[in-house]
Order: sequence, then C-alpha cells, then structure tokens
Amino acid sequence: MSRPLARRLLDPWLVKGRVAETEQVAPRMRRIRIAGAGIAGLSWTPGRHVRVLVGGGSVLGGVLRTYSVWRLDPERESIELIGYDHGGDAPGTTWVRSVEPGHEVAFTRPEGAFVLCPDAPYHLFAGEETASVAFGAMLRALPEDARVYGAVEAEGPGDHLDLPGGLVTVCRNGAPAASSETLLEAVRKLDLPDEPGVAYLAGEARTIQAIRAHLVTERGWQRRDVRTKPFWTPGRRGMD
Repeated sequence: MSRPLARRLLDPWLVKGRVAETEQVAPRMRRIRIAGAGIAGLSWTPGRHVRVLVGGGSVLGGVLRTYSVWRLDPERESIELIGYDHGGDAPGTTWVRSVEPGHEVAFTRPEGAFVLCPDAPYHLFAGEETASVAFGAMLRALPEDARVYGAVEAEGPGDHLDLPGGLVTVCRNGAPAASSETLLEAVRKLDLPDEPGVAYLAGEARTIQAIRAHLVTERGWQRRDVRTKPFWTPGRRGMD
C-alpha cells in the first residue's frame, strides 16, 4: 500500500535515521541515540528541539511529537534525544517506551528559539523533568566561568537527570507537577544577585507562568529577560 500523499509531501523535509542505542537514564526517561548519514549535515544550538514522526492514525501516517536534543554529533552522524514517559498510551509516550535499536526514525531538523543569551549577566534555570533535557544541553554549552542559578523539580530523588551547573534539585513526592508550588517555592528561595539576569523557564505551562510572575512582580525583572518554553499542561493538546 502506498504512503499517504501528505506523508510523501513531508518526506523531503524529514531527516532519516535508525536507532543505534537506547538507555534508561531515569525511571521514566529514556535516551535514544539515532544514527544516519543525513545527520551529518545538521546544525544545532543547545536548547533547540526536533519533531519526531511517531505512531499512526492521521493523514500523515503518524503524528509529530517534540523532543529536546540532548546531544548532536554531526561527525559521528549521531543525534541523542531523551524522551519522558508521561504514562498512558499517547503516541509520543508509546514511542519513547517501545522504540528499539534498528527501528527507523524520521524527524525534522533542529529548531526553536529557546536558546542561551550569550551576554547575560547570569543564567537562571527553572523547570521539571520535561525541561531537564534542554537544560542539560544548555548548561554544557556555557563557559566555565558563567554564573548559573536555578532549580529543577522531579517526582523523587531518583528521577532527576544528572545535570551540570549545581542547580538546586527538589522533589514533588506525589504532589501535582501542574501549577507546582514545589518548584515555585524553590525559585523563591534562590539567593540571586540584585540585578536581573536571563531566565530560562520550561516545562508545565501554568508553573512557568507563576515563576515568571514571581520574577517580574517580586524581583523586578523585565519580561524580556524571561525566556519560556511550555511543553505541556493538563487538558491541552498541540503544545511542544
């Protein structure tokens, strides 16, 4: 059976590869390394993401789901993603849980504006598990003398990715990740310099809004100093 027309039209804009390796890096996080000749021509800025064609049930013969890039090595023709298993049977979650070495993968080129501000006085990071992949890539890209602050939330101590930068780690311990008071309180407790830096807030949309409001109204930051990347929120589809 021929592929759907829309999928054939999309193919020229997709990079193809095969899964070379998978690794469970946390109870609900899986690193997926994809290799292929098309990766050699890719460029990437840490913090950007790709959209992977997963599942079925649409005119495309699949749906696009967004994953932050953990590493990209064009010389080795290799790209690494880390996917988070939200539970349930959504197409993206099913792909993260079930993909194995040898499986074919098609994905878009890296894109997105959630990247570092190189001339920031200092860098502030705040987010939960879905943000930590982008944060890891961004933190590794900073110079050794960069001033870094921040907090990362996860369900429990074993659910955190190993990130550089010395960020504060906090745990929900069963509390909701949406509108997270745990993460907001951790940011409130940070001993930041008097002058604003640049903040990178990612993860659940309502939590991001609350932390941005704290920075603007309680700490006197300008909105332009706060970069946001909402990946999800309860009851909403079509977010990254």
